[in-house]
Amino acid sequence: MLDAAYYAALGLSSIHEKVLAGQRLSFDDGLALFRCPDITAVGALALHVRCRLHGHKAFYVVNRQINYTNVCVNGCTFCAFRRDAESDPGAFAMSLDDVMARLRAADATPLQLDELHIVGGCHPTRPLSWFEDMIRAVRAFNPNLPVKAFTAVEIEHFSRLEGISSLEVLRRLQAAGLVMMPGGGAEIFDEELRPQICPHKADAAAWLRISGEAHSLGIKTNCTMLFGHLETYEHRVDHLCRLREQQDKSGGFTCFIPLPFLTANSLLKLPEDKVGPQRGLDQLRTVAVSRLMLDNIPHLKAYWIMMGPKLAPVALWYGADDLDGTIIEERIGHMAGAQSAQGMTIDELEHSIRSSGFTPVRRNATFNIMNDTDSPEARQ
Repeated sequence: MLDAAYYAALGLSSIHEKVLAGQRLSFDDGLALFRCPDITAVGALALHVRCRLHGHKAFYVVNRQINYTNVCVNGCTFCAFRRDAESDPGAFAMSLDDVMARLRAADATPLQLDELHIVGGCHPTRPLSWFEDMIRAVRAFNPNLPVKAFTAVEIEHFSRLEGISSLEVLRRLQAAGLVMMPGGGAEIFDEELRPQICPHKADAAAWLRISGEAHSLGIKTNCTMLFGHLETYEHRVDHLCRLREQQDKSGGFTCFIPLPFLTANSLLKLPEDKVGPQRGLDQLRTVAVSRLMLDNIPHLKAYWIMMGPKLAPVALWYGADDLDGTIIEERIGHMAGAQSAQGMTIDELEHSIRSSGFTPVRRNATFNIMNDTDSPEARQ
């Protein structure tokens, strides 16, 4: 890390001292870090915290994504994935047989999945029982495969569609075999900005409440932030603070994923100074500030699908400790304009991690370590 005098010259003395002491940063500290002219100074602080938590381990998972439909009632202005109806061009809605065919195809490879990640649009008519049947079928096929499925937004949708509480939805899905939830749909929490990008989606209060309900049942979840659209630094820091407060209450967030907004196929109209792909340095800064602000969330993911396979490993030096995984097939980011490949092999992931100076550690959906590596540090 850079010395105290350098941080003093940047006006970050108190932040530097707090980070070294393991103390919580304030809202104003978060803003100061976003506005700091030297990104390497911010990154060095985040690297210090990342190494204090995880050493030089970098996690990955052997997983498969299934995006079961892109038909969605929410009408988010930023989303290039959704379609209004199954008859629309580019729309799809998988059958249960389709889902199981993809799972069997993945099982036929030598990958040995450690996570099945299932998310999709909020379909207007598909009942909760269909999703219960899907999870049960997956569990019957492979009882040892952890199912990570359904964002808080999907849970809210199921609740409205069925006329039951979100807590009851969660109980039913847990009984079917759900063990973890992804963190999508959080977008940005600000009450004035959120209606401009996702006017019909579950609001911030609902998203946080449902996350807390999941945690109360022992269902771990991830959490996210979509950045690089209409939001300001203040909106980003506010979002991080709200996640931190919820974690103080319910304690079930396992991993935070900052998601850069991909503009290529979006209908959201951005100001001229924000048009174009999100800049790499801002992505790294956002990773670093997130690691520093979220002192109670253990893991931070550099999602290579949206950051790209070249930038994501760099983020390991800016506070990230996880790259996600093999993925195999992903539609949401790619329909938004992601240029990354549809999947990566274990060898490619481990090479990316090692060549970046870190030790690859294979984990499952709930971050249980699935293997030892040839490095003693991975066993510490």
